[in-house]
Amino acid sequence: MPQDPTERRVVVTGTPRRTLPHARLRSRGRYPQTSGYYRPRTEIDEQTTLGHTYVRSLMRSQLRVALVVFAVLVLLVGPLPLVFAATPDGATLEWAVLGFCLYPPLVLLARWYVRRAERNEEDFVRLVEDR
Repeated sequence: MPQDPTERRVVVTGTPRRTLPHARLRSRGRYPQTSGYYRPRTEIDEQTTLGHTYVRSLMRSQLRVALVVFAVLVLLVGPLPLVFAATPDGATLEWAVLGFCLYPPLVLLARWYVRRAERNEEDFVRLVEDR
């Protein structure tokens, strides 16, 4: 359906809104009356400075846990080449350490990391949803 080139597009403008976007829904009873109190979830959704602070605190706590795990991993695995180089008959020691002695601490470290990350996320959700 070709359009006539002489037709112009009409720009529709209106008065700027002075109410919150959820004001109509709040007046219909879908959102509780908050009397000026913003929930943290609203702050995050609207990307305000406070919402950014909430998200940044979650990211900082997750980064802190990751750095702790990385430091423990470096301390656990880092000296192994020096230990292997210092022992004259290192072949059997290498297999024993790498095959049996290293995996249990790694599994425990991974389990601790996952549980701590989930706890941080649960704390963040509890904070955001006011539970």
